[in-house]
Amino acid sequence: MQRILVVGISGAGKSTMARALSSRLALPYHEMDALYFGGPGWAVNERFAAQVTEIAGSPAWVFDSYGYPEVRDLLWECADTIVWLDYPRRAVMPRILRRSLRRTLLREPIFNGNRETLAGWFRRDHPAWWAWSQHAARRADIQRRIGDRRFAPLRVLRFTSIHASAGWLGSVAPRRPG
Repeated sequence: MQRILVVGISGAGKSTMARALSSRLALPYHEMDALYFGGPGWAVNERFAAQVTEIAGSPAWVFDSYGYPEVRDLLWECADTIVWLDYPRRAVMPRILRRSLRRTLLREPIFNGNRETLAGWFRRDHPAWWAWSQHAARRADIQRRIGDRRFAPLRVLRFTSIHASAGWLGSVAPRRPG
């Protein structure tokens, strides 16, 4: 496992898993949303695709994303391992609601100076609404990609419960950097 893509719906814990794998395996971690939203005000990074292409060409990395459309195929083609956090809605929704509520009430900065706002809760692209409405579609698309011959060389680790993924993570032997 040198090039790992952690996939799943919003709120599944992709960033948490990716950071933990990065630390345990001494691999560079890249937060996809922080790369995509390059500045405050949710400004899209004009160099996003070029930056991801450069990172994807490096020998080792962990990304916490299924991938934005402009880089999705590239990431899936360059990865050697997919860690799929395929949790049911009943597991994901309480997590994302707690996270978004905490971020909104405490005005926590997320990345690049961006924050969740109360007004954002009423937008269709708010993480909670997104996780609810896109859960089945995201699951179906990931399943389709896993069955795609282009991605046949990938090692796929699919976890359908938080307990199973946590147990697996605990079994991953730490590596020393270098």
